[in-house]
Amino acid sequence: MSYRKTLKLICGLAGGSAALVFAAAAADSRGFFGEQRGEATSRWSRYTVLQAAQPAWTPASHTPAPTGHSWDFNWDKRDPSTLSNGKKKENVAEDPSSEQDNGKPKATRNILLIRHSQYNLSGNNDKERILTPLGREQAELTGQRLAALGLKYDVLIHSSMSRATETANIISKHLPGVELFSCDLLREGAPIEPVPPVTHWKPDAVQYHEDGARIEAAFRRYIHRADPKQKEDSYEIIVCHANVIRYFVCRALQFPPEGWLRMGLNNGSITWLTIRPSGRVALRTLGDSGFMPPDKLTRT
Repeated sequence: MSYRKTLKLICGLAGGSAALVFAAAAADSRGFFGEQRGEATSRWSRYTVLQAAQPAWTPASHTPAPTGHSWDFNWDKRDPSTLSNGKKKENVAEDPSSEQDNGKPKATRNILLIRHSQYNLSGNNDKERILTPLGREQAELTGQRLAALGLKYDVLIHSSMSRATETANIISKHLPGVELFSCDLLREGAPIEPVPPVTHWKPDAVQYHEDGARIEAAFRRYIHRADPKQKEDSYEIIVCHANVIRYFVCRALQFPPEGWLRMGLNNGSITWLTIRPSGRVALRTLGDSGFMPPDKLTRT
């Protein structure tokens, strides 16, 4: 068997580490490291160094340690097994299991979180921080992408800030028949002090206190499992801001919320959360902007 075929076989069977050691030994024996074949001492000293560079494998060293945090199925306080209206059944013959089944959610909620497009950073107030020409292009591209997905959207909710409102209005042109609603709770802000801290952005403690309560209220209003009365899966669009979206993602996935600033989102990007009737949450996409040409991508 040739040297190259042997190397390929080992790569397939034993992985990169074994292949590295074998290749080094073979190359060394052929004099590829610069010495003659008779220089055994030098050759094996190099081989030993390569062997030492490969960490010893043990099950303990390759098994992640559990954090000890289990999934809280009642994270949205809507787990049917924990809900009770305190009323006694009038019909004693009624099947209790049937009543419990009627109170269980059956539909899946899909929430598409859209970050607003690029806006005028030099504006002195919210009214002046409108979309740039590029920002309007980005919103058009996002609207086209949402329309191309072919989903039956139920509602389009947006932050009341100018840049989010304008982005939502442009997107809505591509989604005829989808109602628009504005919400002050979705305005940009400082949700919680980030860990690790950053030096370029340090809001006052009072801002975290006020913004954090508002953004948490927005999370509780919009991010939860479906109501038991909802019969079909829903697709809802929320146009808001990077800080809000990143905080929502951490909270929904039950990740430490103070890690929200470790994510980056492009303008006009799509983040897709799926909430199952059981309370399970999945992140379909995070900041997807692959539908935009590279020269249209920004993060301002």
